[in-house]
Amino acid sequence: VKSKRSRPRRNDEANGNVREPSMGMFTTVIPPRIGAKQQWQLLIVALLLATIPSSTLASGGEEKNDDEPFAFELEEPGVAVLFPWFTVAIGSVVFFLLTRFVPGLPYTTVMFLIGTIIGIGNARLQGDTSNYFHESVSEYWREIDAEVLLLCFLPGLIFKDAWSLDSNLFAKAFPQMLNFAFPMVCGGMFMTALVAKYILPYDDWSFDFCLMFGSILSATDPVAVAALLETVGAPPRLKVHISGEALMNDGSAIVFYTIFSQRYLLELGVPGLGDDIGWGEGFKLFFQMSLGGAAVGVGFGFVTLGFMHLLGRRLDHEENVVEVSTGLAAAYLCYFTAEIVLETSGVIATLSMGLVINEFARPTINDVKFMRGVWSIVEHILNTILFTLGGLVWGSV
Repeated sequence: VKSKRSRPRRNDEANGNVREPSMGMFTTVIPPRIGAKQQWQLLIVALLLATIPSSTLASGGEEKNDDEPFAFELEEPGVAVLFPWFTVAIGSVVFFLLTRFVPGLPYTTVMFLIGTIIGIGNARLQGDTSNYFHESVSEYWREIDAEVLLLCFLPGLIFKDAWSLDSNLFAKAFPQMLNFAFPMVCGGMFMTALVAKYILPYDDWSFDFCLMFGSILSATDPVAVAALLETVGAPPRLKVHISGEALMNDGSAIVFYTIFSQRYLLELGVPGLGDDIGWGEGFKLFFQMSLGGAAVGVGFGFVTLGFMHLLGRRLDHEENVVEVSTGLAAAYLCYFTAEIVLETSGVIATLSMGLVINEFARPTINDVKFMRGVWSIVEHILNTILFTLGGLVWGSV
């Protein structure tokens, strides 16, 4: 079908666009190229979007009436949902700009910078009660409990990474990753503690505090590195090495932190805080948390696997949804049971459960593509909120 119009109504060449030759009425318009200077300008605009809530999300409502405090208080808890979903919306804009114009810049790094800007702006608005976004940040998210933070974010991120690993490559690289995750993390922790004790200018730091400090710094965060390796097309085995070792050393670092933080809290002399953990008890606690966490994760994995096997109607989309929600619920329940109820390592437990599901559940999963897509959405949302929240806390300081 050919168009009756011999010429288009608008002049695309005058607007800077180039119209390719085409057949009939269908044409392709190629937008003009954007230079490096314009790319960085777009990135700066994305960062400035973080300052929007300070001016545009003000409530503009009525002032609080002392005679009717109850009616006003009912509306306050609702602002808690503003920060995470505004963060996800900003993350969508940032992701678009980065993938189109600055693909070499890590997404999580930019979200951390945006969180830092929000934290600085929030600190300057201290005491302002007429801004919904400021209230959401300062009252509900900036002072979030550390244990609640871990329970909300870690299970989903750990399970998704464990479930996405190549099980064959992971099995081949397991001895080397085990060596990096436990002996090497322990060695890095002691070396960092020695630097903190004898080189850093803090004479009042005890050696237990330095070991706790070293356990925090000994773990690696592979998020940005893994994203960069994915972009440049690194070999799959290298990506499995980095991701698997990072997952395992997160668990070992948390175990070391638990041991030496208890020893340091005992030094403070506060009744009810800390525990005198000797070397023998320390080794016992280490194996209890690591091996106990692995046992809990394997148990949860096989129970979840059995229930997934019952949901075998592949043509029933509702069962596919229930199958995915079962894995999501099991990941969080596994972490909570191991960390809170049994006092083992929740990270190692969730990692072990994810590896069991990865190895044995794939043949029984009704729609692997659907499950992978849902978990990718969960990972993106959790990473976006977590890195922005980290920048928020840093900027508030």
